Amino acid sequence: MVFNIQQHERKIFQIINETAEELGYPTYVVGGYVRDRLLARQSKDMDIVCVGSGIRLAQNIAAKLRPVPQIAVFKRFGTAMLKHKDLEIEFVGARKESYRSDSRKPSVEDGTLEDDQNRRDFTINALAVSLNDGDFGSIVDPFDGLTDLENKIIRTPLEPGKTFSDDPLRIMRGIRFATQLEFLIEEETIQSISKYRNRLNIVSQERIATELNKIMLSPKPSIGFKLMLKTGVLENVLPELLALKGVEVRNGIGHKDNFYHTLKVLDNLAEKSNNLWLRWAALLHDIGKAPTKRFHPEHGWTFHGHEAVGAAMVPRIFKKLKLPLDGKMKYVQKIVALHQRPMKLTTEEISDSAVRRILFEAGDDIEDLMTLCKSDITSKNEKKIRTYLANYELLQVRMKELEKSDQLRNWQPPITGEMIMETFGIAPSRNVGIIKNHIRESILDGDIPNDYEAAFELMIQKGKELGLEVAEKR
Repeated sequence: MVFNIQQHERKIFQIINETAEELGYPTYVVGGYVRDRLLARQSKDMDIVCVGSGIRLAQNIAAKLRPVPQIAVFKRFGTAMLKHKDLEIEFVGARKESYRSDSRKPSVEDGTLEDDQNRRDFTINALAVSLNDGDFGSIVDPFDGLTDLENKIIRTPLEPGKTFSDDPLRIMRGIRFATQLEFLIEEETIQSISKYRNRLNIVSQERIATELNKIMLSPKPSIGFKLMLKTGVLENVLPELLALKGVEVRNGIGHKDNFYHTLKVLDNLAEKSNNLWLRWAALLHDIGKAPTKRFHPEHGWTFHGHEAVGAAMVPRIFKKLKLPLDGKMKYVQKIVALHQRPMKLTTEEISDSAVRRILFEAGDDIEDLMTLCKSDITSKNEKKIRTYLANYELLQVRMKELEKSDQLRNWQPPITGEMIMETFGIAPSRNVGIIKNHIRESILDGDIPNDYEAAFELMIQKGKELGLEVAEKR
């Protein structure tokens, strides 16, 4: 079988071929680029393996490209990277690896193409395409990866126990590839994932989080989480999500399985948005249901306050996984905290004050919140689905009307704490907060208009009630 090299790639491959021949280095393009091209998927990352010095090959090739690209050299790993047009190309000398049991960092020495293919994680990533005279464009496939590509199978090239024990990050990579490509993991391989999952303890949380994020950004993220459940990996990676699994029945009354409900919500949202952090909000939206689950003989199962408890859990989960603790975490926390509010608004007569509050609290994230709420409809009853969606549409109309008239999105009350302190000549104190909150609540409730004059008048009135006097201006 011959690899079909496209026209726009031919020039760079010809330069690599000429330079490698000049140096006497047998050279190949390997791994994910080959896999993705055979699957007709776009790929911007290219890995070049040569039997020789990858750094020297990269430097000689860069000198021939126009404009001459900058090279990032990593001498410790014997690799070099350059960017050419829309491609990021990494060069490395063929190598073989050996591992210690307490580390996923290998001892490396020079090797052959066969050695290099042996160290690859999966057969579909061990494919190589020759860039050498005589067999240019031919595929080197020692582990029958082409058949696995055709059959949509994830399988390790060597004995899977050794593959996962040597570098347990491959456990997460295997689950990630199965999710992204919608492939099946071969039975012996999946059994070894289960057997060696505790080896993930030697992998940094940052690397695990990177794989989790790639799973989250897949077309159907639930595939990865179901595989993590099946293999036990979920207990290692996200036990808070595992705690949602199962249905408990008392007095003949059960509740839905919140684990599978969560995955359905995540898949629904993935069809609507590529926003990684909104997808995280979908995954964690009901995370507080496990600690808040209660059974009442008269009311059945309840999860009161699960949104607040879930929001409180978000920082701990992000910190543990080494996910960003900046605005992205705050965004997820806010969406989790507010996800029940729109549903509650549709089950009662919608008051202007309630709509004002959700607009004020959600700010610019109101559309994302509503996208999650619509994704949270997992009923199999088509009539119920239509009713929920119609109610949300009605709510969004009301939001637009009030937003237009009140301009409450990202709104700040017209009277600040500094103004209150200056007006009454007081230092920071409890009274400042009381007055500020009173003004904010009065505007949100519609008791006064959202303007400075009305707010100033209310500030003076509330100050008098608190025994404060307007300070004389100096």
